[in-house]
Amino acid sequence: MIPASTAPADDATAQRRKAFIDAAREAFFANGYAGTTMSSIASKVGGSKTTLWSYFPSKEDLFAAIVDDIVDHYGQVLTLDLPVDRPVPEVLRNFGNVLMTKLTSTPLLSLYRLVVGEADRFPHLAETFYDRGPRRGKARAAEWVAEKMARGELRLGNPMRAVQHFSGLCQSGLYQFAILGLPEGRDLDRVAAEVEDAVDTFYRAWKPDA
Repeated sequence: MIPASTAPADDATAQRRKAFIDAAREAFFANGYAGTTMSSIASKVGGSKTTLWSYFPSKEDLFAAIVDDIVDHYGQVLTLDLPVDRPVPEVLRNFGNVLMTKLTSTPLLSLYRLVVGEADRFPHLAETFYDRGPRRGKARAAEWVAEKMARGELRLGNPMRAVQHFSGLCQSGLYQFAILGLPEGRDLDRVAAEVEDAVDTFYRAWKPDA
C-alpha cells in the first residue's frame, strides 16, 4: 500500500503526465508530428519545457505514450478472450466485431492517419505504432489459429498469414471509407454484416479439407 504521505504527490504526478499526453495528442492530430514542438505542448499545459522533458525525454517518447494511452482505452482486441474450445466462426465473429468497432473509433482513426501521414519522414513512428498495437493483436490471434490448425479445425498453413487474411477481409469495406473520412465510413451499422461476410469468406478458404 502506498503511504498516505506520498499518495497526493504520486497522484499529482500522474495527473501532470496525463495532461501532457492529452495536450500532445490534440496537437499531433491537429498539426502532425513534425508540426508539433515540445515547447508548444509545455506552454499549453503550463510550465517549462524542462518539466515536460522530465516526464518524456524526447518527442518520440511522448508519441509512444500517446499510442499506449489510446491502446489502453481502445485496445480491447489485444486482451479479448479467444477460447480454443469454441467453434472457429463463433470466435472469429466476436473477434472481428470488437476489432472493427475499435478500429473505426475516432481516436484510432486519427492515430492511424497521423502515422501514415508521417511514415516517410518518421518511419520510427510507424514502427512504434505497429509494435504497440497491431503486432501484439495479430500475434495473439496467430497463437489461437495455430492451436485450431493443430486440432484439425482449420487447414494447416501459416497462422500469421491466416490472421492477415481475416484482418484484411474485415477491413476491406467500411473501414476504407472511414480512414478517408467519407460519409460511407460513418454507417457503423454495416460492421456486423461485413464481419459476417469476412468470417464466411475466411472459413471457406481455411476450413479443413474434406
